Amino acid sequence: MAAVPNVSGMMKQIQKMQERMAQVQEELEKKTVTGDAGGGMVKVTANGKQHLTAITIEKEVINSDDREMLEDLILAAANKALEESQKLAQEEMAKVTSGLLPNIPGLNLPGM
Repeated sequence: MAAVPNVSGMMKQIQKMQERMAQVQEELEKKTVTGDAGGGMVKVTANGKQHLTAITIEKEVINSDDREMLEDLILAAANKALEESQKLAQEEMAKVTSGLLPNIPGLNLPGM
C-alpha cells in the first residue's frame, strides 16, 4: 500500500515558496545589471524586473553624421542588459524553487 503524502506539509511548503518568490520579486527590482556596446562607449543598466534604469553614452561616440551607429549601439547595449536581467531573475527564482518543484522540461512558470 502506497504511503499517503503529507498534504498539509506540502501546502505549507508551497505557501513558504510563494512568500519567498514575492520577496525575491521585490529584491529583483533593486538589483541591476549592465550591458555595453562599442567597447563600453554605450552602457545600459536594467534591474532584475527587466526595466531599463539608465543609459550612459560617452561623448566620443556622439556624432550627428553617424546617428545610425549610435542607435545600433544603444539597441545592442539595451538587449545585452535585458538578457542579463532575465538571467538574473531566472537564477534568483531557481534558488527559491530548487527541490520544491519537479524539473519538467517545457514547464515555464511566471517569473521564472
